[in-house]
Amino acid sequence: MSLQRRLLVVLLLAALVTTLTATTATWYWARHEVDQLLDYQLRQQALSLEDKAYLLGSVAVVDPDPEQQIVTQLWDRRGVLRYQSHPGVVLSLPSQLGYSSAPGDPSQWRVYAMQLGPWIVQLAQPLSIRRNIATNAALHMLYPTLAVLPLLALLIGWAVGRVLAPISALASAISRRDPAALEPLPHQDLPQEVGLMAEALNDLIARQREVLARQQEFMADAAHELRTPLMAIALQAQLLTRVPTAAERGEVLEELRLGIARSTTLLERLMAVARLDSADAHAAFTPLELAPLLARSRQEVAALAAARQIDLVIAVAAGVVIDGEARSLAGLCVNLLENALRYTPEGGRVVASATTTSQGVCLSVTDNGPGIPQAERARVFERFYRVPGTVPAGSGLGLAIVKRVAELHGGSVTIDDAPGGGAQVRVDFPPPASARHP
Repeated sequence: MSLQRRLLVVLLLAALVTTLTATTATWYWARHEVDQLLDYQLRQQALSLEDKAYLLGSVAVVDPDPEQQIVTQLWDRRGVLRYQSHPGVVLSLPSQLGYSSAPGDPSQWRVYAMQLGPWIVQLAQPLSIRRNIATNAALHMLYPTLAVLPLLALLIGWAVGRVLAPISALASAISRRDPAALEPLPHQDLPQEVGLMAEALNDLIARQREVLARQQEFMADAAHELRTPLMAIALQAQLLTRVPTAAERGEVLEELRLGIARSTTLLERLMAVARLDSADAHAAFTPLELAPLLARSRQEVAALAAARQIDLVIAVAAGVVIDGEARSLAGLCVNLLENALRYTPEGGRVVASATTTSQGVCLSVTDNGPGIPQAERARVFERFYRVPGTVPAGSGLGLAIVKRVAELHGGSVTIDDAPGGGAQVRVDFPPPASARHP
């Protein structure tokens, strides 16, 4: 049962209990008040018998009974007061028959007058007595309702505490957990809303566990990859102190410089991978043109293209736009171009192009190198993986970075055979927001 339904059922039961209790008590007090009112009327009728007896000539005029609260007056046709049960009460001849209100001493009166043969009979009662009776009746009706309010408050407090207990238990379980604990939270026998929250937390814990496992694997792989170039640099530094001639020292220094350059490149790519792993896939992107982005990337790899005498062509028309983050997209472009330049034979050709399609934007880099075997195309996107036998040796991070950047931008990467031989790496991006919502 959901938390909302459970709370509704418990509160309705509490309201039903208190309503039945208040209704029962009100019924009892109402019956008691009606009994008292009818007893009062019976007594007043009995006390008025003295007036009737006098009018019938059976008894002489007597002093009024203190408990008789209805005044009886008898007027003749000439408007002369012939009889009054309470001589101290001053009331005038009624101006109309039936019910009316009249001033008097000491208070207002409710009057009823009727024609009885040659007489006008007027019965009067103080309005203060009626108001006292009504006030007492209303208070006695209100007492049961006021009496059950504390009971209703206790029942609601108990119900809310009982219904929300699973949330408190879940919060307590979370607060007692070790910060390093990655076990899922128990979510059985929980209300629907709390169960959904526990499942969402478990999903977050599972993703966090995957991230930590990936980071640990990355750290282990990074340490392994750094060990080899650092050992080579250490050996070359030792050789530098032992070589006898200046020419040999120059060769060792050049090897040392290249080793340091390779280590620097590897560290930069490791830092790029770490930064991309912590990047937010839902970050706010801005519209970016691919033409200037690829032009700047070409400048960064121009020295490598010149050294290998490779014709690097950028064929991107103006107005090809994607939504993205400039720094990571620049890294994607540089890695695509550099990867193609390294594995294209000297004197070869690399072409980077970008076009707008019905599905979005397609960025492709084509070379005329040896290509990538079909069986290896899925694995080359793994970190630190290199196709066996490829020359030159690389870090195995370039295509992994490309794939991660594409995923962060909602895109995908595929590898195909180039039309004239070689490989074609294709990155498909979704259309920009301006194209989706014109």
